[in-house]
Amino acid sequence: MKANRNTAGPGKGADYFGRKRGEAVLTVFGALLYSTDMNTHIEKTANSTRNRQLVMLTYPQAHILDVVGPIEILTGVKLFVPQDFEPYSVSIVAESAGPVDTTCGVPIQAHHSFASARTQLTDIDTLIIAGGHGTLDALENAALVEFVAWAADRATRVVSICTGAMILAHIGLLNGRRATTHWFWCPTLAKNYPDVSVESDALFVRDGNIWTSAGVTAGMDLSLALIQEDWGHDIALQVARYNVMYMMRPGGQSQFSAELLAQQAEESPMQDTLDYIRDNCDQHLTVTSLAARAYMSERSFARKFKEAVDMTPAQYVEIARLQAARVALEQGNEPIEVIAEQVGFSNPERMRRAFQRHLGIAATEYRQRFQAR
Repeated sequence: MKANRNTAGPGKGADYFGRKRGEAVLTVFGALLYSTDMNTHIEKTANSTRNRQLVMLTYPQAHILDVVGPIEILTGVKLFVPQDFEPYSVSIVAESAGPVDTTCGVPIQAHHSFASARTQLTDIDTLIIAGGHGTLDALENAALVEFVAWAADRATRVVSICTGAMILAHIGLLNGRRATTHWFWCPTLAKNYPDVSVESDALFVRDGNIWTSAGVTAGMDLSLALIQEDWGHDIALQVARYNVMYMMRPGGQSQFSAELLAQQAEESPMQDTLDYIRDNCDQHLTVTSLAARAYMSERSFARKFKEAVDMTPAQYVEIARLQAARVALEQGNEPIEVIAEQVGFSNPERMRRAFQRHLGIAATEYRQRFQAR
């Protein structure tokens, strides 16, 4: 059911759920997300921006979050624009209109079949290809492959979520391009489509007008990046806050945090070492010192460490320091030089290289984009 929004926008007279001012909790919440200056900016943007047509392609056994996650994020923009303006029009397309099974058993309702989409969806701004367990079967569906090729040729930009990248690669759209997919499927993508430059550790990748994302929630991060491109950083940040997303993560960020890697190794004898590194990343951490602490030879320590987290001790130390630096940049105002020293990088140049290597942006830019205000 469409929300009954007041023309004044959230926090002005009524919030975006149509409640009256007297219902204080939601109205105050709306006011926190919205401001007069933001409203002026949005009105200027909305008046100069056309309604954008989103076409989401699904198929049997697609992952439901690959479909509804990006749609929910993108359509959330309407909460922060004047009433009567729809920033995105969404059409879900499948081989046949009607219910389409997903991996969790809850069906998705497709608005259009491939045939009706060809005649009714002629001005595609963004084509999104969902991923899921059914991708391999989808690759065998000639009608689906032909439709994707037809729609991609007409779309302003093309997006894949998770294993949807396989379909784009299958039609040759990723040849000579950088791309990513769910970490589990990155080796398969690289093996089956050698002309694709697979970035196996990125949340999402943009190469020209082609966007690809890692699995599931990374599609929501990519959607925020699309909003930022269409509407600017402030609107994207409002949508992120409304959806209680921790922050707008840059596409180059690793699919694995230091904590996730440590959890992966919970049954490993390296668990204590991983915890120690994260808690003491400001210390001089070398294979020699860490091996001595674990009462192991350096060679045995390095081998068991790589078995536990599939990376060298030096690589994990850098990730732990990078994570500590990100928290410091987000939550504090210490100079870059001080933070670099505090988290163990020793100097800002070494930290700069780590940020560029893992996130694709400078530490100063990271602070500007993600610092809590």
